[in-house]
Amino acid sequence: MDNELFPVIDVPDITEEDEEYDTEYKRSVKWDLAAGDFVRDGSNNMVECDGKEAYAIWCVKMVQTERYCHMSYLEEAAGVDLGAEMEEALNESDHKVTESMITRTITEALMANPRTEYVRNFVYTWEGDEVHFTFEVKGIEFEEMITISL
Repeated sequence: MDNELFPVIDVPDITEEDEEYDTEYKRSVKWDLAAGDFVRDGSNNMVECDGKEAYAIWCVKMVQTERYCHMSYLEEAAGVDLGAEMEEALNESDHKVTESMITRTITEALMANPRTEYVRNFVYTWEGDEVHFTFEVKGIEFEEMITISL
């Protein structure tokens, strides 16, 4: 019939995104974690770093970014909630509960990246109410682990 009440159209097939792109380590602009700014050379140009260093910087920034506090990092914008829930963990009075919450939230935050193979070996040191910790992150193509201290 040529005169149908509702038009009939062909819906294109949905193609899956190429996941290979998400697992490649891309070079990036180097970030100075202590200064909280881009690294610049003598001519004030931003310095590049390789994919492994960029990934390590990303890991630290995700731990330092409080989840749900930045609109651009919410699931609606990024496809996954980025950051860690450190404030909630640090408000606990029991050290073992705090350690457990830090381990959970950091692991969740870093495993959101398809380049992360695992997060483990958390070591905690307490100085009064202040906690310092290290942990290891393994990227899928790295022979060695990245150790992060905070």
